[in-house]
Amino acid sequence: MPSVSRALPRAAARPVRRAARSRHVRLPVSASVCLAACAALIGPVSAAGAAGAAGNRHPGYSVTAFKLPVRAGGRDCALDADLYRPTGVDAAHPAPAVLTTNGFGGSKSDGSTDAIARAFAARGYVALAYSGLGFGRTGCPISLDDPRVDGRAASRLLDFLAGKRTARDGTRVDYVTQDGPGDPRVGMFGGSYGGAIQLATASVDGRLDALVPLITWHDLGYAMAPNHADRTSGVTGPGPGAYKYQWTNGFYLIGEAQGLLRPRMDPSRGGGSGCVHFVAQACETKKLLNSGRYPAARTEAVLRYARSVSPVSYLGSVRTPTLLVQGQADTLFTLNEAAATFEALRAQGTDTAMIWQSWGHSGGMADPAQGELDLSKGNFESSYVGRRVLAWFGRYLRHEWDADTGPAFAYYRDWVRHGPVYGTSEVFPGGVPHRLYLSGDGRLVGSRADVVPGSRSYRNWRVSSSHSESSLAELLRLPNPRPYDTRGTYLDWTSDPVRGRPVDVVGAPRATLRVHAPAAERAQHSGDAADKLVLFAKLYDVAPNGAKTLVHRLVAPVRVPDVTREFTVDLPAIVHRFEPGHRLRFVVAASDNAYFGNRGTKQVTVRSSHGHTGTLELPVVMELPDGADAAGEPDG
Repeated sequence: MPSVSRALPRAAARPVRRAARSRHVRLPVSASVCLAACAALIGPVSAAGAAGAAGNRHPGYSVTAFKLPVRAGGRDCALDADLYRPTGVDAAHPAPAVLTTNGFGGSKSDGSTDAIARAFAARGYVALAYSGLGFGRTGCPISLDDPRVDGRAASRLLDFLAGKRTARDGTRVDYVTQDGPGDPRVGMFGGSYGGAIQLATASVDGRLDALVPLITWHDLGYAMAPNHADRTSGVTGPGPGAYKYQWTNGFYLIGEAQGLLRPRMDPSRGGGSGCVHFVAQACETKKLLNSGRYPAARTEAVLRYARSVSPVSYLGSVRTPTLLVQGQADTLFTLNEAAATFEALRAQGTDTAMIWQSWGHSGGMADPAQGELDLSKGNFESSYVGRRVLAWFGRYLRHEWDADTGPAFAYYRDWVRHGPVYGTSEVFPGGVPHRLYLSGDGRLVGSRADVVPGSRSYRNWRVSSSHSESSLAELLRLPNPRPYDTRGTYLDWTSDPVRGRPVDVVGAPRATLRVHAPAAERAQHSGDAADKLVLFAKLYDVAPNGAKTLVHRLVAPVRVPDVTREFTVDLPAIVHRFEPGHRLRFVVAASDNAYFGNRGTKQVTVRSSHGHTGTLELPVVMELPDGADAAGEPDG
């Protein structure tokens, strides 16, 4: 692939301004499978938390459990929380606070939430860990981090930390640093479900001083049913996508199993519309997605609700300095989600920075790479991400204004064996765009003049013929077959081997395509969105021995808006090195068994000519001999 390997001119980059402050066959899931999956996911984590609670004799702090009554979503319930008070902190010697809550299915006592609170208490912060609405022993149903419900409930905890509210047992706080009457100095830290709640809370309560959301979402409409075609802004496109049913069903089952996994729950936990533990709108959304009538039936209502409980709808109200941390190994919430949040926040002047760490929801979450932040261990000082978090809180919570909070953008490089493993940049996106062309003979070529005219076709089956991942499998330590595509149901284009220097791709590749699909063209005139063509784009790394790697098992589902015109596909962002001798393979497949796909059988043809052919654009970062990246500043 010499055209990619050449030194490239520096692309113009936008400086980051830092503010002052087939329809698939659906398999039923039995109750026993649900319980096994939920127990596998929650059980070991909760056990770790219980063990930590039993050893509640740390000399550096004390822990007090309490219940705080709240009104959330029209219901009265109580937040179940633990307050961690460092030794020596009192009304005369106050300290700033860090608020944390669980990921989906967890509680205040699970291994990571408890460990996070202990880590900050040991470093002199008042820490407050609580079980989110609908989890652990907290009441009210699950409402998907809705700012109008979950956000306002968390705001009551800020009142508690300000000394304005008293717990049910009389516990009261008068030792948190105040920036004014009723204004405690508080940061939030947590991942996934415990990440989105931070942005939701900041959107309804301006008293928060610092946020660090890890591996969370920007738009649940995109996360549950992504469409990578013709994006209009962030991850949002013009139409509905392909339902990501494995991930969505997995979390739905975890939520519904709460009563079996955690007995003696608050009676206020009852859900609506046929669900046991979810609010009615979330329940209705889930049922419609699973009904087979999506996206034709009530599509706009589904997307409107999913986005209303997502940062995409309320980021304009978030002014709290935010350090975003997203995982490269994450097919649930991709890097694109954090990028969309990052760009929205920086565009409005909110102080923000972003780190793409190695681990996310997919594989490796329980075993971070060596040197990476491990929430269960609280190894903040010995990890790059941990040091960045401490600096962020040092600046905004302790007012250590000379604290170096790091570059605007940093990304983990799994190929680095010696020296700093994070590349850094003060611009985002930082890669230099490099274009390849889809040739009619199945090659990716570096020049339009090298395109061989021709056409190639595939046809989808009634069942899925491609596999990228079994969602939750690696997280639950279950077998996850290697990715595959079945002959005749996909097209691929492969580059020449990389020569000379490696090719480092950092960011979201973009493809432009035009397909010929007569059946899809006839169907789209019917006005039924479900009959539009669905395809799945992805990138493989092909080794010299022919072994193929689907980078982090990521795919880009596309519901083609109009098969009579060209469209763009923004693939999931990656950080990946193509070593010398390796080839890059771009694949367009008819299906993927982690998603619902085409309705009916459709033949798809892609044509190439010298004058008009598809393209693949890669954001390439060139590493310089001195260890700096061509995209920005020296390594972190």
